[in-house]
Formats: sequence, structure tokens, C-alpha cells
Amino acid sequence: MYVVDGIAYAGEQRESVKVNGVRPLDGYRLWLRFNTGETKIFDFTPLLSEPAFVPLKNPEMFRGVYIDYGAPVWNHGEIDIAPEYLYRNATAVQEQVAG
Repeated sequence: MYVVDGIAYAGEQRESVKVNGVRPLDGYRLWLRFNTGETKIFDFTPLLSEPAFVPLKNPEMFRGVYIDYGAPVWNHGEIDIAPEYLYRNATAVQEQVAG
């Protein structure tokens, strides 16, 4: 059990997933680094038909992604996406070790 803001919760407290690095890639993909240390690629293409994300079809706007409070955002914070969704639906990247 744990308590947050005076509310008791069952189970163990887990750190919430946050994005701490983001880069736009060609083909409406995002390179993401999470606070877990994992790096993943998320293909945004299937979401571009959703009303909230239609403005991101503009490549210049898509490339304007930045992080605000652990979530990728665009257009001065008017468009965002949950880091938990990205974490669950992105593909893991194998980091190459220099050597």
C-alpha cells in the first residue's frame, strides 16, 4: 500500500513512464528515450487520421515536437500524446555500442 495526496492505493507504487528524449524521423516516426532508459521508435502514421492529430500531417509541424512534463507535444502544447501509450506501442531500438 502507498499514499499519494492523502489517497491510499493498494499494491506497489510504480514510477510513471515519461519521455526524456524525442527526435522526429522521416515517415512520421518518433525516436523516443524513456525514463526507463529504453529507446524506441513510434510510427505516428496510423494516428494521423484521428482529428486531434490531423495537424501533424504537416511535416513542418510534426518536426516541431518537444517534451513538456514528460510527454511529447506540438503546437505550443495544443497537441500531445501520452507517454504510456507510446511506450506500449513503440518498437524497441537496439543501441549500437561504439568500439
